[in-house]
Amino acid sequence: MLTGLTIKNYALIDQLQVSFNDGFTIITGETGAGKSILLGGLSLILGKRADLSSLRNPENKCIIEATFDISKYKLKGLFKEQDLDYETQTIIRREILPSGKSRAFVNDSPVNLSSLQSLGAQLIDIHSQHETMQLVDDAFQFQVIDALAKTERDLETYTLHLKSHKTLNKELKQLQQFQAEALKEHDYNAFLLNELVEANLKEGELQELEEDFELLNNVELIQLKLEEANALLSEEQAGVLTSLRDLKAALQKLATISTTYQDLLDRVTSSLIDLDDVLVDIERFEGNLDADPNRLEIVNAKLATLNNLTQKHLVKTVEELIIIRDDLSKKVAATENADQDILDKEQEIKAVEKLLNTEAKQITEKRNKAIPDLKKQLEAILSQLGMPNAQFNISLEVSDTFLYNGKDTLSFLFSANKGGQFNVLKKAASGGELSRIMLAIKSILSKYVKLPTIMFDEIDTGVSGEISNKMADIMALMSTKMQVFSITHLPQIAAKGNTHYKVYKKDVNEVTTTNLVKLNYDERVVELAQMLGGTQLSDSAIAHAKQLLN
Repeated sequence: MLTGLTIKNYALIDQLQVSFNDGFTIITGETGAGKSILLGGLSLILGKRADLSSLRNPENKCIIEATFDISKYKLKGLFKEQDLDYETQTIIRREILPSGKSRAFVNDSPVNLSSLQSLGAQLIDIHSQHETMQLVDDAFQFQVIDALAKTERDLETYTLHLKSHKTLNKELKQLQQFQAEALKEHDYNAFLLNELVEANLKEGELQELEEDFELLNNVELIQLKLEEANALLSEEQAGVLTSLRDLKAALQKLATISTTYQDLLDRVTSSLIDLDDVLVDIERFEGNLDADPNRLEIVNAKLATLNNLTQKHLVKTVEELIIIRDDLSKKVAATENADQDILDKEQEIKAVEKLLNTEAKQITEKRNKAIPDLKKQLEAILSQLGMPNAQFNISLEVSDTFLYNGKDTLSFLFSANKGGQFNVLKKAASGGELSRIMLAIKSILSKYVKLPTIMFDEIDTGVSGEISNKMADIMALMSTKMQVFSITHLPQIAAKGNTHYKVYKKDVNEVTTTNLVKLNYDERVVELAQMLGGTQLSDSAIAHAKQLLN
């Protein structure tokens, strides 16, 4: 519900601030007084593109701010989707800067026009005789039928499953594409995998093999050097151990003479023990050393295999080859399991389609039950609005396709005259008739769903006083369930409002400004009398105005 509007420096408006109540609000004023300016300002709040020429004073910025009570609207999801702070008293502000730049804010958070339009569509519906294209839109026609059919929860469940259905089909397509691509590479990947598996790869293996190769490939040289080392240590005449033993004996004699030489003796003794151990190890190595041509051939072959594989896969280590092997194993397995994966996904899709078909059937049944009631209500209201022969032919046909709101295709046909052919609304109804049909539909919708604030902009143009009375009754009845504004030239409609505002122009210092004022009872009487008989107020016009108000 629109509770407040502030406009500064916009068109002929210098500064305007007004509060609104719920119920039925009337806005009147002479032609050219500025009612369209008021609508233009509201349109900016709803996300219309800004125009620099709208600035009253081009040196100052234009500010339009509207306050809405949205506590009864289910808009928390939309606020979350648009990443906005939800407040039950929501303030939308639009600024047009002298530079031409435009800014928009919702609860002081900056938003783009797209977000503003999404939110604005849920808050205000501005409707004029020339803005009836919504009527011919399938989505709007379904909205009307679904309101009567009470399919909201059915459609929510259907929509969730339809989203799942689309996701599963996307995944199926990806699996099929993967399978098609993978099959092309499967044989080659399997060949590469087989090579790596046969290589029996082990972490750290390359270093071990290289060490084995060096050992096996140099057995004779190792044997020769071990023999030399053994001889140097153990030769009876000039071996190192022999010399150390002689040295030890000499120091033992000195140590008996003085303890000063004991340290030297201990160090030589330690060296002798170490070198004895070295000799034992050398002899053990000599005993274990064995030329093994077969083992050398095996090691050499394995090294060649690993070198070929690292070069082939452009890597340097066995560990990298293992990673490639595991990855190829997954690819080959995925290719070989693709048929089963596709079959499983197809089964999931069939299960969801079964649910969708059941839900769509239920939606269709509810819609078919609601259509006769909608037809009856529409024709009854239009009869009151001067279209006694108006008839609707509304029917559903179930398609083979899952649509965004079920499986129904809608035929919404109209005939304004007896014996006339039924046709689609945009071809069968005139502008004035479309306007009255829209009023009838909105009045029906208001009984079933929470509609945004609606502003009827002179939809009564060209209708008689009697019909305008009926229009006013319909709008007044709608206003018991929602906030309704009517910009009108007809006193019959103006008299039915709970609140009455007048738009007027005023010249101050040779500058014209547009203003909006709330009328009290006496001012309403004068305004209605002028609407009835012109600026020259007559007693009969005053009396008629009071009669209308009462």
